[in-house]
Amino acid sequence: MSAIAVLGAGAWGTALGVALARSHRQVKLWARDARQAEAMAQAGRNQRYLPEVKLPETLSVTAQLPDVLDGAELLLCATPVAGLRDLLRRLRAARATAPLVWLCKGFEQDSGRLAHQIVEEELGDGVASGALSGPSFALEVAQGLPCALTLASRDAGFARRAAALLHGGRLRIYYSADLIGVEIGGAVKNVMAIAVGICDGLELGQNARAALITRGLAEISRLGTALGGRPETFMGLAGAGDLILTATGDLSRNRRVGLELARGRELTEILAGLGHVAEGTRSAREVARLASQHAVEMPITEAVNSVLEGRLAPAAAAELLLARDPKREAFS
Repeated sequence: MSAIAVLGAGAWGTALGVALARSHRQVKLWARDARQAEAMAQAGRNQRYLPEVKLPETLSVTAQLPDVLDGAELLLCATPVAGLRDLLRRLRAARATAPLVWLCKGFEQDSGRLAHQIVEEELGDGVASGALSGPSFALEVAQGLPCALTLASRDAGFARRAAALLHGGRLRIYYSADLIGVEIGGAVKNVMAIAVGICDGLELGQNARAALITRGLAEISRLGTALGGRPETFMGLAGAGDLILTATGDLSRNRRVGLELARGRELTEILAGLGHVAEGTRSAREVARLASQHAVEMPITEAVNSVLEGRLAPAAAAELLLARDPKREAFS
């Protein structure tokens, strides 16, 4: 039973706040927008991002950051990657001292930084921190359905303690010291989910879907190990687990982007209609850049990037992948 602050009242932050409020004595949810916080408090639900789920009375919602930080034993940063740096600066200005865990997956636009790099730049490398990742649709977590996640930190002791703090009820939390591997798995799977969405939108069949997921996992593993991740991480929750869910689940925003691209819709139109961030559209270019920089072969990533940038039509990208020379099957 601990005091936890969830910073960010989007779908995932709200869902985790709801889930944790069932088993912890004090969970506070911070919304950046005061009007949103007031609306949530009055309606008893997050009408904008998670209207299906009623907020428990034990979950308090406010836009006052000092109130949320007061007494918190753990901070859960639930903003998208694009909002993480600003949130960290707010925490620094507020002299927050509690350890923190971020929930976002992907790369910062322009800088290409992963979340742990942003944290180090803004707070230094001495802060106790880590990433929470794995297969998790916000709606199912908020509804109390079972979910298993991985909490990773370079400090194995902190990862174990933080995982134990969050573990309970319908949330099963594993821990890992492979922060790089967990972050790469969470970032690159979104790109692969777009590819699988395109495949399904083109009605290429379930055989093709299975092949794309398998070869997509190989690409994630190749890049992740080149950057210092451990091979076994990519076969776990933050690798294969997250990829399978995001590539096949109907609640996946990145999969939906691929489906709509295959149906001929423009990317700007698709994103405007989502109402949420689809991180794969932002990550694809950075993944392709890293692959080139580290001489890692990632043909699926290249194909997705070509479609997103308008250089190839979805059907042409699929044919290009099919026309590649035969290769010896290798996972890494």
